[in-house]
Amino acid sequence: MRYLKAIIAYDGTNYYGFQHQPDVPTIQDELEESLRILTKEKNKVIVAGRTDRGVHAQNQVINFKTESPIPLENIRFAWNNCLPNDILIKEVEDVNADFHARYDAEGKIYEYRILNQPLPSVFKRNYTYHIKEELDSAAMAEAAECLIGTYDFSSFQASGSNVQTTVRTIQQAEVTQQDRLVIFRIEGDGFLYNMVRIIVGTLIKVGTGEWEVPRMSRIIEAEDRLAAGPTAPAQGLRLIKVKY
Repeated sequence: MRYLKAIIAYDGTNYYGFQHQPDVPTIQDELEESLRILTKEKNKVIVAGRTDRGVHAQNQVINFKTESPIPLENIRFAWNNCLPNDILIKEVEDVNADFHARYDAEGKIYEYRILNQPLPSVFKRNYTYHIKEELDSAAMAEAAECLIGTYDFSSFQASGSNVQTTVRTIQQAEVTQQDRLVIFRIEGDGFLYNMVRIIVGTLIKVGTGEWEVPRMSRIIEAEDRLAAGPTAPAQGLRLIKVKY
C-alpha cells in the first residue's frame, strides 16, 4: 500500500463545494472519479479543509492511499489528464501511513478579494466581491489588527456548525490595496464555519464608514453572531496555503 499527499488548486465556481453531495458536482467527486480512472481503484480522499460552494483554492492539500504501481513522477501528469481544466494537481509526494491532511495541519492562510470600483468586472466577477461604495482600506486594516491573538470567535461563526470550541488563534490579519483591489489576508490555527466571510462582511461595514474601528473589539467580546456584519459572498474567498 502507498500513501500519497497532493497539493491541488481549483476554481470553485462550477462546484457545490469540496465535499461530496448527491446529484451535484463537487471537487471531491471529480478527484475520486479521476483517481478511479487512473488507478482502477475506488479511492477516498481526505482534505485539509472543506471549502463551500464557489470558494477557490490555490494550495489545498489532500491525501489518499493506493496500490497503484504508477511511478510517482508520472502520477501528476496522468492525473491531470483525467481532470477538468478547473482542477489542477500541482504536486504529489509519498507520506507516512499516519499522515492526515486535516488533523496534521497546524494552520491555514486565506485571502478575500474585493473589487472596489463603480462598475463590476465581467472578467473578475467569479473571483472578487464587487463593492461600488468607496472603501477606507486603512480603517479596515486597523480593524483587522483587532483580530490578532487568541479569542473566542463565536461572533464570526455561522449557524449549523458543531465544534468543541470556538476559540481560535489568529497570527496575521491584514488589509492591503492594489489599485482597485482590496485584499484581506488572514492566517490562523483554524477557522470556524464561514468565519473569514463574516469577518470580511464586518470589515466592509468599517470600510464604508457605517461602523467605527473600535467596534471590532466589541464584536469579538460579544461572542454573539448578531453583533457582527453580514456574510460576504463566496467567490472572493480563496485558500492560499495549509501549514504543517
